[in-house]
Amino acid sequence: MKIRKSAGEVTFDAFNTFLMCGLVFLTLYPFLYVLFASFSTPTRLMQNNGMIFYPLGFQLDGYRMVFMNPMIVIGYLNTLFYVSFGTFLNLLMTTLGAYALSRRNTLLRRPISLLIVFTMFFSGGLIPLYLQVKSLGLLDTRWALFLPSIISAYNMIIMRTGFETIPASLEESARLDGANDLIICFMIVFPLSLPVVAVMTLYYAVGHWNAWFHAMIFLKSRDLYPLQLILREILVANVTSTMTTAVESGTKDAMGESIKYATIIIATLPIICVYPFLQKYFIKGIMIGAIKE
Repeated sequence: MKIRKSAGEVTFDAFNTFLMCGLVFLTLYPFLYVLFASFSTPTRLMQNNGMIFYPLGFQLDGYRMVFMNPMIVIGYLNTLFYVSFGTFLNLLMTTLGAYALSRRNTLLRRPISLLIVFTMFFSGGLIPLYLQVKSLGLLDTRWALFLPSIISAYNMIIMRTGFETIPASLEESARLDGANDLIICFMIVFPLSLPVVAVMTLYYAVGHWNAWFHAMIFLKSRDLYPLQLILREILVANVTSTMTTAVESGTKDAMGESIKYATIIIATLPIICVYPFLQKYFIKGIMIGAIKE
């Protein structure tokens, strides 16, 4: 049976549709602008002062010059290592901490949870963190990007809440079969919490991919720079002049703009490609703990 909508309902639906389309446009257009600008002819791009809804001409020189820069390749490889190994360490330590806090028989479970929550609001600050990293001999090493942020208190709380939804009867049955805590954690609880694990993976991976501040503070060797630090040099420090030495002097500034846009697309595209595969888990995982029965 088809239900006819009233004039007010039709108006309300039309307004909602218009509003959502506007929000989608406002959210998506900045990325489309950068994408169109990266493919545009540099001279026409410099002459344009308004919005761009399609590439102004077509060229790939910006992408070609970006990949000719050896630091881009080095930064890409470093970032891939930081994302993969760093996310693995984050998930490992967060899983162990969340499992321990989710067990009802854990000693001092509530005080430890309160101390962890306390760190979300108060911290020592940047200078004590730098002195601590320096005292441990981690300056100018890859470990300086892993150890100080190996666990996120917010992510641990989300994962702990997800683990608490696993029935206690599964743990009791496993213990009767002789399973210890590690087996219960990684063979039972972890596989049954894939939505929240996917959310944690996305959070940590995106965090490592976008990280540049700690690398700027703790790293001195350019061979260890992540991609985002190279991107910062190109966009903020304006090092495109060294990448356009073979370009005619009249078009150097225009080509520099094209290189900037191409670098942004190259640095953003991998995360955009990964997100759709995790989206179905993301919505499930982020809602864990929102409803109590």
